[in-house]
Amino acid sequence: MDSAGPFELRPVGRVESTLADRAAAPRQGDEGAPESLIRFDERYAEALRDIRPGTDVLVLTWLDRADRSVLSVHPRSDPANPEQGVFTTRSPDRPNPIGLHRVGVLAVEGTTVRVSDLEAIDGTPVLDVKPVLGDIHDR
Repeated sequence: MDSAGPFELRPVGRVESTLADRAAAPRQGDEGAPESLIRFDERYAEALRDIRPGTDVLVLTWLDRADRSVLSVHPRSDPANPEQGVFTTRSPDRPNPIGLHRVGVLAVEGTTVRVSDLEAIDGTPVLDVKPVLGDIHDR
């Protein structure tokens, strides 16, 4: 199964947030996440040119403080919830801790994007940004 070899991922930016403690961060962005900044490396300025305030985008992050050995969890860390395999949960602890966040774009200034509803903690690497698609034929 590992015949494809390792993959190399390079962050395109980093999250700047008042959220510094994973335990204190909301579990989902719409559960009280503060406004945050995503600071992109200057070399990706051209890739940002059509990001507009008032739109939603999907931000993919590398949850660098996750436990990659976890295969099952009690959803929302609640022992009252039956244990489930991580592939059926949004747990940050998983073999490849890629975070998926739907955020609202509030402002774009150069290579800094201010967003709402991002529950990622300060310093989290950003891997990519993708549009939210309505009709699959929109893009």
